Formats: sequence, structure tokens, C-alpha cells
Amino acid sequence: MTTSTPPRRLFIKTHGCQMNVYDSERIADVLAPLGYRLTDDVESADMIVLNTCHIREKATEKVYSELGRLKAIKARRAEEGDKMIIAVAGCVAQAEGEEIMIRQPAVDLVVGPQSYHRLPELIAKGHRARGDSLAADFEPQAKFDALPVSHDGTGVTAFLTVQEGCDKFCTFCVVPYTRGAEYSRPSTAIEAEARALAARGVREVTLLGQNVNAYVDQDGGGLAVLIRRLAKIPGLDRIRYTTSHPRDMNAELISAHGEVEALMPFLHLPVQSGSDRLLKAMNRGHTTESYLRIIEEVRAARRDIAISGDFIVGFPGERDSDFEATLDLVREVRHAGAFSFKYSRRPGTPAAAMGGQIDEAVKDERLQRLQALLSEQQSAFNASQIGRTVPVLLERHGRHPGQLIGRSPYLQGVHCSAPEAMIGAIVPVAISAASLNSLTGELALETA
Repeated sequence: MTTSTPPRRLFIKTHGCQMNVYDSERIADVLAPLGYRLTDDVESADMIVLNTCHIREKATEKVYSELGRLKAIKARRAEEGDKMIIAVAGCVAQAEGEEIMIRQPAVDLVVGPQSYHRLPELIAKGHRARGDSLAADFEPQAKFDALPVSHDGTGVTAFLTVQEGCDKFCTFCVVPYTRGAEYSRPSTAIEAEARALAARGVREVTLLGQNVNAYVDQDGGGLAVLIRRLAKIPGLDRIRYTTSHPRDMNAELISAHGEVEALMPFLHLPVQSGSDRLLKAMNRGHTTESYLRIIEEVRAARRDIAISGDFIVGFPGERDSDFEATLDLVREVRHAGAFSFKYSRRPGTPAAAMGGQIDEAVKDERLQRLQALLSEQQSAFNASQIGRTVPVLLERHGRHPGQLIGRSPYLQGVHCSAPEAMIGAIVPVAISAASLNSLTGELALETA
């Protein structure tokens, strides 16, 4: 449910050079997803940004003088029950830093020219800390309460939403604005829904969330605790989760991969780039080293785990060396599957206003090279299953008479000949052939 909050009014005063004028336009762009619209009326503004210049003599003192006037406006608005944010940007902000907030407590934010991409993150977190509603925020509990209690489907697999929203503010992503802050459903409600699913024959659930491994229940337990709880439900034999963020891949969740039999040996963990320089520009909050350390720890916990990821090519400022670093990371991780995309501007996101936008032809060439490598790895992983017998959950009819299709523990599609009555059974299948996207095999032993 989306709240119908009116647009917030943004007043920007620009001092100095043409670059500052350009930066002010960028600031307006990156704040648009939070519902801010430009106004010429400083008295009614919900947010005021002073984009400062350090070149002129006594520039800093002039900024403090102006802040004194804005403090009076902010105080007057507060008496009327309205809140106002005052931010100092530009060169004076870069030079003075937190000293500005010490000298003038009315200032809420100080951001230098290299940190404008973080403005939406800083402001959104400030709003949410005060309990304010953003233009794109929703009431998540009310949304989940409105979901039907019963499920009428007859499938043996199901998706189960446990978390929505994201607080990570990657510079290319609109989710923190369109989905709001991270919100986790109560584990009691999730368990009740999972039990209802199991009662109607569901044997595998995939736990969903924009940032699913950020899940925290009402008692402070994380996703690992929830998984262990769901794994005790009779009839619920398989559990998966997606999509995760490296920053929330904690030791408890890694351990669960090695200890919870129902948790499938498949991890989708987006990295986006193999370049630390680009990861910083993306505001990902992790490095290639920390990402590779997570992969190493997960594989130590579950030796046969299959790794999947997400990649973006052509992010603003991506050099040849950055792209080559991504290829190097892919070679080191060895993926069983992955999603890869050309960077695409999302209006209002910080990255959309960044310089160094990459030519489409360059993006195309890089994406083709990346996808060729990923396809090679996926084909190799699938081929490694030939000669093995794997447990397959049979889900539906295939295209050919007498054929059923299911999923291996590694999320591969598996084709085999089997009677219709076996739909919903977990059966051992001896794999005899593999392609890029699926496996083929024959029933091996008795059904599970």
C-alpha cells in the first residue's frame, strides 16, 4: 500500500562556478525519488541545500551568516509543526566537514562534491529514524495482513515472502525508494503460512525478499534461525532463499548451509562487479576480497554448494581494467549460473546523474564477453553432473509423453521419464546428459 504523501519542497541556493550549477541539478535529480520537487520559496521548503563555493574571500563566514538566517526559518517552521532539513554541500562542506554542524547545530547534513550520490541514503535514513513517511513508502504490515490466508494452487513448490524493502541504497537501484525501508514479517506469520503450504502438498519453499538475508524476526533472530524453524515442518523438505546481499551474509547463515539438510546447496549472491573502484561508486559496501572470503567460507561449510550471481557491465566510469577485474572474479568463483545485464539508467537514481556514461556499443561488447564466460562455466557445472545420481523434486509434465520435469538441489531443470503419479515426489535420477540450461536422466531407485 503506497501512502499518498504530497511532494516535498526542495530549495537549492547555488554559489560559485558553473560546476556548482551542474552539481545542483544533480542534487535535484538524486532527491527526486524521495518525493522532493524544486521550489523558489525558501520559507516553505522542506529541505534547503546550500551548494557552496570556497574560492571567494571569506566564503566560509558568509556560509555561516546565511545559515544563521536559515536557522531562524527552521525554528519558525518547527513552531508550526513542520520539519525542515538544512544541508550544506559543495566546496565549503568539503573543507569544513563536521565542523559546520558543530558551529551551527541547525545543519542536518554536510556533503562534499564526491558524496552527492549518498544524499538519498542519508536523507531517507533520517526520515525513517524520525518515523516520517517518504513519498514511495508503504505500510508493510498492512500489506502482509491483506494477503490471503489460504492458497488455492496445486504446485509442489511455492514462493514465500519474508522480507521487503532495502536500506542499502546502491546507486543504480530504485528499490529503496519504490519499496521503502527493510521490513521483516513476524516469524510466527511466516511459519503459519509455511505450514499451510506444506499441508496442501508443497515440498519446497523459496523465501523471498529484496534483501532476504537482512531478515530479522520479532525476537531478533535472523534468516538462519527462520530457516532452522521452517526445516522442522513435516513435509517441507526443501528450502531456498533469494535475493541476498553480501553485507548480510553472516556466519550463522553460512553455518546453516552446512547443518540444515533441507537448505538446498545453492546460493545466489549478487556481486555486480569485480572492481573495488566500481563497487565503491555503486555504494555496495563490500569489496572483491570480502566477497571472495564469503564464497570461501560458504564452500567450506557446504563443499558441493552451487554459486550464482548478478553482474552489471558498463556502469558509469567503468574502464577496461574494471571490466577485466570482473572477468577475473568470475574465473575465480566458478559460477553454476548467473544473471548479467548492461547498466541502464534509472531516472532519479544517483548513478543516472554520474559522469562517464558508457557507450552502448562498448556495453554490448563487454556483455557478450561476460556472458560467454558465464555460459562456459554453467555448461561445465551441468556437465559435471553426468554420471551422478541426484535427488530431483518432480514438479510438472514435460513436453513429451511420459516425461516429467523437476529440479535438482542445485536448481537445475531435470527431464526424465516417469509416471504422472510421481509429481510431488523426490526421486533419485541418474544424470546421463547435460545442456546449458537443463539435465536429462533416468529414474534410479525407489522414490523418496
